[in-house]
Amino acid sequence: MVNFSGVPLSDAAKAELAPTGVLRAGVNMGNFLLITGRTAEGDPDGVSPDMARAIATRLGVPLQLLPFKSPGEVADAAGTNTWDIALIGAEPQRAEQIEFSPAYVEIEATYLVPPESSITTIAEVDRPGVRIAVSARSAYGLWLERNIRHATLVRLEAGQNVFEHFAANGLEAYAGLRPGLAEDVQNLPGARVLDGQFAAVQQAVGTVKANVAGADFLRAFVEEAKASGFVAGLIAKHGVQGRLSVAPPA
Repeated sequence: MVNFSGVPLSDAAKAELAPTGVLRAGVNMGNFLLITGRTAEGDPDGVSPDMARAIATRLGVPLQLLPFKSPGEVADAAGTNTWDIALIGAEPQRAEQIEFSPAYVEIEATYLVPPESSITTIAEVDRPGVRIAVSARSAYGLWLERNIRHATLVRLEAGQNVFEHFAANGLEAYAGLRPGLAEDVQNLPGARVLDGQFAAVQQAVGTVKANVAGADFLRAFVEEAKASGFVAGLIAKHGVQGRLSVAPPA
């Protein structure tokens, strides 16, 4: 067990990250790779809650996990004094309000295409006439908003079933995280998940921009969590090997 005693912790960092004496951590319940269940007490459990628990332990304060339905809702709460840290995908749009650590894990994002589709590569998706179903304000959805030039994004809000909309409306592509698409493809005979990735969603720990000392602490903590094998251990503990990857050093 890594105790993180080697990660420097200043009084300023502790005051910024736990101003109420409790570390309030916003987590995205919509990511089934990072939230894999519940504890005996009913709290969210998985890789990201365990990262938050380890941070709280190093700070020497209790942890309060704050569940949100989607990463967009977590990001929207930045600056509202709702959470002290947020464990979501680091994206440029979100970074306007949130100071992110380096990524601790990465997840491949790719496309699922329907039966009889002529699309065989990721590059072929971004062309006129192609409609891409995507979860609105997801990390990979934000990436597509910045990078898609010719195809049309069909954004579905939290609570809507993106796969069902894609299949029922005959859309040409469905963007998502590879592990989730690998499950969805079983429900549409003849459909295919494309090889490769259009992006790697980088899951990180964020805090508000004003928390300069707190952000420095989080950067050091995440790098130690990766280097020490702690993150790899969490991936194994929660049975998500092959679906989550430890992010490379910053």
